[in-house]
Order: sequence, then structure tokens, then C-alpha cells
Amino acid sequence: MNEQVLVVFPHPDDEAFGVAGTILAHTQEGIPVTYVCLTLGDMGRNLGSPPFANRETLSDIRKTELDEACRQLGISDLRRFGIRDKMVEFTDQDVLAERIFDVIEDVNPSLVITFYPGYAVHPDHDAAGLAAVNAVKKLPKGERPTVYALAFKEGCEEVLGEPDVVRDVRPFAEQKLKVIEAHQSQTSGMIESMRNQLLGLEEDVKSHLTFERFWTYPVDEDD
Repeated sequence: MNEQVLVVFPHPDDEAFGVAGTILAHTQEGIPVTYVCLTLGDMGRNLGSPPFANRETLSDIRKTELDEACRQLGISDLRRFGIRDKMVEFTDQDVLAERIFDVIEDVNPSLVITFYPGYAVHPDHDAAGLAAVNAVKKLPKGERPTVYALAFKEGCEEVLGEPDVVRDVRPFAEQKLKVIEAHQSQTSGMIESMRNQLLGLEEDVKSHLTFERFWTYPVDEDD
């Protein structure tokens, strides 16, 4: 059983789609979750039509949205690193890994959740995952937490195999939708469609809402 979970993602709303059910399963059991969000999401694609924000004001909106998402998730320990959105890949990886390692030393997680480097589509996703893995590897072998990594690059299963961790989060599906909805600047146009999918009869249509898939990253293997 996990005693402390650390989530490391680059953008506000990354926690909503792929891991909200898993986070809720832990927080509702009283297991604390720390969330390191690397950027403020200031390059988010949705500025509204007509625009409700610009590149300078969007970050404030997304800060408020992430606060609400964390409230819905039961996360009380949110740590914003404040890196410019779409710049994580250009950040000094050694420095970033050291900052994440400082959090690991602080909270001593038994489980880290992040993106699988190289298989998470967005450059910021891959860079965040790599920094998190490198931070974990700063610990001695045998003392490293388990790392659950998300991968969704096309063809990733041909390389990585099937995900070895599949969590049934159907009990949290409605709450997961509320977490997604909290990021309304980015998700308002898709919520009703997702709700209809959740209520649909075909499992394959709603499986991305009700099952969360991870690969256990081999942190003890030599690079």
C-alpha cells in the first residue's frame, strides 16, 4: 500500500485526464498526494471565441482552475515550479531533476506518477517524465519509489508492451469529470460529449474515462 504519492506533470490539466481516478483512489483512502506542476499553462490552446484571455492573463485563470481541480482531487500539497509553458524541454535537465529530487527528499513518496519519457507525444511531457525519472535515480537502488508512467504515443505498445498497471476507476468517473471540468478554459467544449460517452453503453467508447493505464518504469535498470 502506498503511503505517499508524488505526481509530476508539466501542465495544469495533465492530472485530470489520465490519472484523476487514481489520485482520487489514494486521497479518499487518506493517502497524501503531492502534485508538482511544472508550468502555469500560459500557452494553452484555448483563449475563447471571443477571447476571454491573452497570453499574459491566461496563467492567472489556469492557476485558479488548478486550485479547484486539486480541491476536487483532495490534493492539499500543490507545488508550482513556474517554468514557462512549452519551455520544459529547453530547461536544464540536471537542474530540473535536482528540484524534483528536493521534493522527493521532502515528501519521501512510495509512488511517483509521471509521463513515460519518449512516449508522451508533447515535448514538455517527455521532458517532465525524464526529469522525474532522473530525480528518482538519484536515490540508491533499492530505495527508489515505484514509478507509474503514462504513454500514449502511437505505436508505444509495440515497443513497451501492454501496460502492466490498469486501474478500474469507474467508482470515481463522475468525480473525474468534475476535475476535468474544473479546467474550464481548456475543456468547456468537450465536457458534455465526455459525459455522454461515460453514460454510453459501449465500453470501448468510455474506457479512457473509466480505466487508467500505466507502465512501471524500470528505475533500477542501468541506462
